[in-house]
Amino acid sequence: MPVESATWTIAELATEYDVTLRTIRFYEDRGLLTPERRGTVRVYHPRDKVRLGLILRGKRLGFTLDEIATIVDMYDAEPGESGQLVYLLNQITTRRAELEQRRRDIDETLAELAEVERRCQADLDALRRR
Repeated sequence: MPVESATWTIAELATEYDVTLRTIRFYEDRGLLTPERRGTVRVYHPRDKVRLGLILRGKRLGFTLDEIATIVDMYDAEPGESGQLVYLLNQITTRRAELEQRRRDIDETLAELAEVERRCQADLDALRRR
């Protein structure tokens, strides 16, 4: 079957991407996915499948749904793919800086915990020696 004519049901996409039907419906409600309706059946086309993959990747990278919507919607609007890529690069830079700051904060917290633990253990050892 040619890729252009391939379609999927909501259950097939949910299985392939290991998400719930509710998750896919939520993305539809937010306007991120727009399946064709055939009666009560949702029919997903390649565009929907690609967008679902991008949405899930964006979530894994820590982007908000609004940021993801901006990124995936830019592909279809001006300035198109080039604008999408520039925006995405800027978002990656921002996200990376946030994560690096979090890493520094976590390292600092771990060091503080280690120091408190060391002092507590020393105090406990001193109490036991009495």
